[in-house]
Amino acid sequence: MNKELLKTFKTLSISCRFKGYRHPGAVIYPGGIKYYPRFPNEKEQEITNPSKLFRVERIKPVKGTPWFYTKILRHLKIDEDARVTIVKNTPDTNAKLWKIKHLIKITPITFPYGEPTAEDINHTILKENGTCLVTKTLQPHPEQVKALEAFESDPKKMDSTTIKKDSRRKWDVPFGGGF
Repeated sequence: MNKELLKTFKTLSISCRFKGYRHPGAVIYPGGIKYYPRFPNEKEQEITNPSKLFRVERIKPVKGTPWFYTKILRHLKIDEDARVTIVKNTPDTNAKLWKIKHLIKITPITFPYGEPTAEDINHTILKENGTCLVTKTLQPHPEQVKALEAFESDPKKMDSTTIKKDSRRKWDVPFGGGF
């Protein structure tokens, strides 16, 4: 009888060794990230061209978070001073973002008009929805340039000093006639 009792205790101790409930149906991504779909028959949408960059915005304060989360936030440079940063879409960075996903908001950056070149860096605008727009300097039309030159070289045009003198004379002598 004692041998049977010992066998049951052995099986109980072995079955209690693993910690936590392991939910079936996990999809494991590179970097050790496990994704559990909401519905079992749900198919994940295939992304053909993943974004190269992410816009990461801190939505919770750093104060009061554990030191290991604060260390990750400091490494990504979104601690108390900075609220938004741009990071690369790499497995190492994604693993760090996964650990602090409850503190941040991640938006993939898209380039609707093509990626900016080295010349366009000063003319880029990153919006909150993740679109990166390139706003280049506008060039005037040749007709506008010709019309401006014709206006400036017109002999009948009054310059600012003549207009000021005439306005002052009319102010000093209100009903004294005009030209």
